[in-house]
Amino acid sequence: MAGNKLKSKKVEKKSPPPPDPGVLKPDKEADVKMKELVKDERTHKVVGTILLLLSVYLLIAFTSYLFTWDEDQSLLCKACPNILFRDDVVVENALGRLGAFLSNWFFFNGFGIASYLFCYLFFIFGINAIVGRRVFRPWRNIKYILFGLIYISTTASFLAHTAEFPFGGALGDAINHWITGFIGKIGMALLIFVAGFAWVIYKFNVDFKWPEKKVKPPKEKSKIVLPQEELELNPMLQEDDPAGEGVVEEMLPAKPNKLKDNGNIHVSFPNQEDGFEDGYELVEKDQEEHHISYVPPKSSPHDSADADEELPAKELAIPPFETTPASKAKHAVPLDEELSLEINPGREEAAAAENDAVHEELTPITTSADPLDPYEPTLDLRDYKHPGIDLLAVHGSEKITQDTSELEKNKNQIIETLKNYDIHIQKISATVGPTVTLYEIVPAAGVRISKIKNLEDDIALSLAALGIRIIAPIPGKGTIGIEVPNVKKTIVSLRNLIASDKFQNSTMDLPVAIGKKIDNENFIADLAKMPHLLMAGATGQGKSVGINTLLVSLLYKKHPSQLKFILVDPKKVELSLYKLIEKHFLAKLPGEEDAIITDTKKVIHTLNALCIEMDLRYDLLKEAGTRNIREYNNKFVQRKLNPQKGHRYLPFIVLVVDEFADLIMTAGKEVEMPIARLAQLARAVGIHLIIATQRPSVNIITGTIKANFPARIAFKVSSKVDSRTILDTGGAEQLIGQGDMLISYNGELVRLQCAFVDTPEVEEIAEFIGQQRGYTDAYMLPEYVDEKDMESKEFALSERDSLFEDAARVIVQSQQGSTSLLQRRMKLGYNRAGRLMDQLEAAGIVGPSMGSKAREVHVKTEADLEEILNDLL
Repeated sequence: MAGNKLKSKKVEKKSPPPPDPGVLKPDKEADVKMKELVKDERTHKVVGTILLLLSVYLLIAFTSYLFTWDEDQSLLCKACPNILFRDDVVVENALGRLGAFLSNWFFFNGFGIASYLFCYLFFIFGINAIVGRRVFRPWRNIKYILFGLIYISTTASFLAHTAEFPFGGALGDAINHWITGFIGKIGMALLIFVAGFAWVIYKFNVDFKWPEKKVKPPKEKSKIVLPQEELELNPMLQEDDPAGEGVVEEMLPAKPNKLKDNGNIHVSFPNQEDGFEDGYELVEKDQEEHHISYVPPKSSPHDSADADEELPAKELAIPPFETTPASKAKHAVPLDEELSLEINPGREEAAAAENDAVHEELTPITTSADPLDPYEPTLDLRDYKHPGIDLLAVHGSEKITQDTSELEKNKNQIIETLKNYDIHIQKISATVGPTVTLYEIVPAAGVRISKIKNLEDDIALSLAALGIRIIAPIPGKGTIGIEVPNVKKTIVSLRNLIASDKFQNSTMDLPVAIGKKIDNENFIADLAKMPHLLMAGATGQGKSVGINTLLVSLLYKKHPSQLKFILVDPKKVELSLYKLIEKHFLAKLPGEEDAIITDTKKVIHTLNALCIEMDLRYDLLKEAGTRNIREYNNKFVQRKLNPQKGHRYLPFIVLVVDEFADLIMTAGKEVEMPIARLAQLARAVGIHLIIATQRPSVNIITGTIKANFPARIAFKVSSKVDSRTILDTGGAEQLIGQGDMLISYNGELVRLQCAFVDTPEVEEIAEFIGQQRGYTDAYMLPEYVDEKDMESKEFALSERDSLFEDAARVIVQSQQGSTSLLQRRMKLGYNRAGRLMDQLEAAGIVGPSMGSKAREVHVKTEADLEEILNDLL
């Protein structure tokens, strides 16, 4: 029994009392406070101040030690470290016993004069801690400091090993003593030099360039006289010899040829059967080597706007010609002031063996089947310079200011309002944007989302804010978003978006910088993938600024040969700023003076002309066997398409309509039909639309237009109905204006603050581009003639079309009076082809219209046609 009592006492002694849940442990509470103290911004500033003080203190102590080390060293070595607490010891250091002690420890027992690097180390950490951001990169500087401590102390010890002052310190002396004993003093000196030189190369990336060779003197021209038979065989030589004299100019050096051997030189021309095509001619590149250079056919006018630009010749390297003995030089040719070569095509069999021997020596770098150099469209304006970032002004600050008190107040109001309706939440977080702050809440289990969404007006009342928007739930997240406007709004400057890496390094076809998201991320989109953009919003909410933002961002990224604008401005004042860039980026109808279209009737003609351009581009894509403009341009750049067959480099065309509602009210179906047709088909051929309106009603934005504009931007609108018309959902009526917008793109609805660009900035950019050399005129669209104007107009033969004679020959040769035939053969639009057919009827070449059948051709032979054309002159 006694043993049992003892056991029970033991058990009772070991079991601890149960913890009281209402009492918090003091150590845990202290631990939480310590974490908060470490994270506190004030703590960082205090630590930074201490580090800066330590940096200055060591700098003064080290500098004083350079002059007082001799007097203080004996005291420090005898009484160290007790010297710190002895009042009877007097030192000469400017910072007293502590300064003398630290200096002696760092210099004598440490790193020598390299100890000054510790002052720099404490300085950079102190500055970073005080400012609160990374002014200096700490880890990169630590890497340099560690290298400097070892290198400087070792070098100082090697150079001043006999001095009494510890220039290298204990570390430098130890390293120097070991390495010197290992590789000797000369090896040590070389090692120090190589290490220092390697560091300089690594730090500054020194570029070592070998001096270039001097430019050779200009070469005189001599002539190679060729027989008429060779000129007939080689049409390339005929182009260079317009007079038909059989003389082809060749670049030869003015000084005597070193390859002469008794006045003879052995020159052999390979036959075409051996792998060389027409277009190769013999030129002498220098005194020692000869090359066969390929002279490409003359390019079409579409290849380049400058007549003096020529493609560089591709060269086939040939070993230097060797002098040949008289017994072997069957075709040796004397080299006089004028070199005469006779080539007889009938002697191919006799010279076959020698030609084969020559071709065995020829090792061409490229063959005739190799492609030419890629076509570069930007060479049309090779001196064109993109606008500089300094033309854009900085509006506001790039960094968003966060008002902690405002965030805390709004958070408490939201929690309190939800509690009043018995809605509990598990978590709430805030993301501060330039215009609004997004509060994300995680509701407790069992809370319905619809219950929170119905409290939109109550939350707006409690926060006393305008434009509360609830996103329930946020797509891709298990949270509910409440967007609350900021008291202090931040202007998003277009300059910051243009200068960002995301825009500068973009590989998009048509990159547009639109604005910033709530999380302060730049929103850069590709207009070519949208592929069309519909903008709507009430008056004064930022549509015009948004259009300027899109246009300016495209001007900063694209070359005039790659992009053209068609600007429609019924207001007549919004887009007039871009008149200066007419010869660089604008497109217009033939015969029009102003490229900015303001007249409604001209808008109709321009839209129909753009439809004709679209059809012509689709014909080009069909002939090239490609599906879109990117594949077509790639083929053209690689010179796989013949410009003589109508192929050309196709620039992107962006149609911008500033006020679409006014056009619908004045023109109606005449504008809606070509717009709908372009929206349906024009994407693949590089034609994109940007349409803005302030009346997003169903009679303006019809179902046909909406179906082909998947990308839409909505600024603040007056009603929920307008928001549903433009976005198919509500929310645009709750925006706060001044560039605040919602964009529907790739199936997502994102709230952005539109980038701001002011009118003077657009004027400076347009002036900068307009002052540069441009094309002779704007990009010409196909001609369009309204059928209504043609019905009442009688054709005068004296005012006939410039293509009248060509059209007449096409009709007579084919003996088919068909308008569609003229369209196909002459690449014309329907209206111009119909006008030509009416003029041919007036001239008596074809008969009257027979409905769907082709017209009768009255002229049967080309000789009769020439007589008629001569009579009309």
